[in-house]
Amino acid sequence: MSNIIWYIIAYLVGGIPFGYLIAKYAAGINIKEHGSGNIGATNVLRVLKQKDPKKAKKLAALTLFLDAFKGAAVVLAAKFAGVCDATLWTLAVLAVIGHCFSPFLKFEGGKGVATTAGVLLVLVPKAVLVALVVWYLMAKYVRISSLSSLTAIIVGIASTYILYPNLSIQSHAPLWIIAFIVIYKHKENIYRLITGQEKRVV
Repeated sequence: MSNIIWYIIAYLVGGIPFGYLIAKYAAGINIKEHGSGNIGATNVLRVLKQKDPKKAKKLAALTLFLDAFKGAAVVLAAKFAGVCDATLWTLAVLAVIGHCFSPFLKFEGGKGVATTAGVLLVLVPKAVLVALVVWYLMAKYVRISSLSSLTAIIVGIASTYILYPNLSIQSHAPLWIIAFIVIYKHKENIYRLITGQEKRVV
């Protein structure tokens, strides 16, 4: 029963749509009706910078931080409560699902990149550092947000086989489940990448 309570908490906390809330209450904009319609930091930046570039960067950074923090917080809280590793990994997956399919937005949501970084920072921190380096280099030189994120997640998860060859749960399956969810949420971006229509971050 206690695990079920943690599962519900992870899903609900993961589902908090910070990008939507920040854009609505700090800028008076329904982020779902502008830009890509996504509630993540990239769309917050793209949409809000049309009104106030400096404020847009701050609000996008805040969105990124909070989306990552909520994932890390719920896994850390469960870890400190003595929850077993197998359950921690389940909570990580549910937090990402919550963000991507938020119960507060009629099961719509973001693409899960920041929340993935948050949960994995607790569970496989060295792999997250690898992913962050890859994301930074891609973002700096390629300047396509979706491609940077997807590459970082795939490389980061692949690196766990070297950095964490013997995970406590004896399986890397939760990592690939998270990767599948994030990739699925990027399906439109992937189509635009293939067709050369994906926009660069400027």
